[in-house]
Amino acid sequence: MEIRAFIERGFSMQFFNYLHQGQAGLGAYINDKHYALSDWIFDHENLMIRSIDDLLQADQAKALIDRLRALTPQDLLPLEGDFDFLPAVLAPEKILCVGLNYQDHIDEVDRSDAREEPTIFSKFNNALAAAGQKIPFPSYGSQLDYEAELVAIVGEEIKDIQAKDFRPDMIFAYTAGNDLSLRDRQFASSQWLVGKTGDGFAPVGPYVSLSDQLDPQQLAISCQVNGQTVQAASTQQMIFSIPEIVSYLSRHMTLKPGDLIFTGTPDGVIAGKKAEDQVWLQPGDQVCVTIEGIGSLENTIA
Repeated sequence: MEIRAFIERGFSMQFFNYLHQGQAGLGAYINDKHYALSDWIFDHENLMIRSIDDLLQADQAKALIDRLRALTPQDLLPLEGDFDFLPAVLAPEKILCVGLNYQDHIDEVDRSDAREEPTIFSKFNNALAAAGQKIPFPSYGSQLDYEAELVAIVGEEIKDIQAKDFRPDMIFAYTAGNDLSLRDRQFASSQWLVGKTGDGFAPVGPYVSLSDQLDPQQLAISCQVNGQTVQAASTQQMIFSIPEIVSYLSRHMTLKPGDLIFTGTPDGVIAGKKAEDQVWLQPGDQVCVTIEGIGSLENTIA
C-alpha cells in the first residue's frame, strides 16, 4: 500500500520487538497503542514470526509486510499487560557505525583530519540494548558519553552498488540509536573498538518506521540527559547521505537483511566540550534520544 493512502486512512503503523510473559513477539504501534502481530501472522499466514528478524527472513518478506500494513487496529488484538521492549533487531549479522558524519561534530572534537571517505567502525551484538533497559556503567573506564544517531535497518542483500543505484526500499526501516562511547578507552589506542562495544553500548528502538514513511535526510534528532537537551540537529546536516553510506559499505562487504547502520551523531557530545565543562554520564542518569517520525529511545545508566 502506498504510504499516502496509508496515512489518509488515519493511522501509521510502526513495528517493534517485545517480550511478554517470557515470549518474544512482533508488535505494531498504531496511534499510541500497542498491538500483537505474531498471533495474527500465525493464524492468517501460518508463519511463526516472533521478531523483526523473523519478518526480514521470511519468504516474500516485502509482500508480507505490505499485507501487515493493510491491517487496521480493529484487525488486531491489543497487547495486554506489562511487556518489555527488545532491541529493534535481535541478532544482526553486522552492526556498522559511521563516525564523524556531521561537520559541527567534527569541529567540536577537533578532528580536522577527517577524510574524504566515511570513517567506519563496528560494534558487536553484546552491545545491543532495548529501550528501557538499564545500561551497566563500565568498570574499566570513566568517561561515558552519549551519541544520538539515526539507525538504518538493511532490508535486503546489497553488494557493490553505486550511490546512484540506491533504492530507498533497500533499507527496511529506520530507528533511533545511542552510540554510547567510553572516551578514555576509545582513544587509548588508534582503534576505537574497546570504547565502543561495551555491554549495552548500542541501544536501538523501540519503534521502527518503514523507509517509505519518512525522508531520512530531513529528520530532527535530539538527545536529552536528565531532561536537559544536549544535542539538537537535523539529519540533513549529514556529510555522507544514506545512499552514499550504503554504497560505500556495500563495495567493501555484502550487507544482509537486519544489518544495523548507525549513521553518525551531531554536535553536543561531552567529548566536544572544554575539559573543565565535561560532566560524563554517571549511574542514575537518564538518556533519551528522540528522532522525528520515529520516537524516543530512553535508557538509564545503572
